[in-house]
Amino acid sequence: MDEQHRVAVAVAPNGGRRSKADHAALPLTTTELAAAASACADAGAAMIHVHVRDGQGRHVLDADAYREATSAIRAAVGNRLVVQITSESLGLYSPEAQMAVIREARPQAVSMALRELVPDSGTEAAFSGFMQWLHAERAAPQIILYSPEEAVRLADLRRRGLLGAEDVPVLFVLGRYAPGQTSVPADLLPFLAPPVPKYRHWSVCAFGRHELACVVAAALLGGHVRVGFENNLLLPDGTLAGSNADLVAQVVKTLHACGARTADAADLAADWNARTR
Repeated sequence: MDEQHRVAVAVAPNGGRRSKADHAALPLTTTELAAAASACADAGAAMIHVHVRDGQGRHVLDADAYREATSAIRAAVGNRLVVQITSESLGLYSPEAQMAVIREARPQAVSMALRELVPDSGTEAAFSGFMQWLHAERAAPQIILYSPEEAVRLADLRRRGLLGAEDVPVLFVLGRYAPGQTSVPADLLPFLAPPVPKYRHWSVCAFGRHELACVVAAALLGGHVRVGFENNLLLPDGTLAGSNADLVAQVVKTLHACGARTADAADLAADWNARTR
């Protein structure tokens, strides 16, 4: 384990699919997101990954809603968290619409699924222009990768100079959004084995009650982690977690017990800036 490595713990407190029927503490409103952000910052998170909902609780990409949520989170935590918004479409938005919302929202950070923003070679030029815009705006991108094959494809885009920066942070997703999905640490191995290229800043998220084991394994191998109700509602023993902050506190405690050091928001922002400028 690299003693200089500081593990950034991100929290994804709601996602775009779950509702209060899944967990009463799932934060949906701006007020609830701000309260969850504060509790997770206290528990040791460095970043919050934000989804917003409309008045009926449905997933939406909306610049005004993102600005409102970001302002509320900032009022609650100041600069203790990097605020990352999602561009996830859930099948509702085209790549052009996703990028337009991000341009209007002007976020500190944004996550983008490669398969959504660049579904084919015909969308590469628009994506490259968007990445250059993010670079100029100093908005930190994170590319979501669902398979090792996507990691190889992203590296090809990087090799051809289409990412607008030397490197870009990535998130490896261990599993799929499917009923009963439970990830295990071995799911990470294909992302780290040849011919998958190396990414200097990589994170992991996982599904189900082995989330803790998955992300701790990733952190000890040099990665960063994302936990929260978007992907997992359970503690390792299979019981329901009380809150997102409980999941954050659990991973921070375990990392510290393993001798790892955790990053704060300033550490994370500085690391992303150094690696993509």
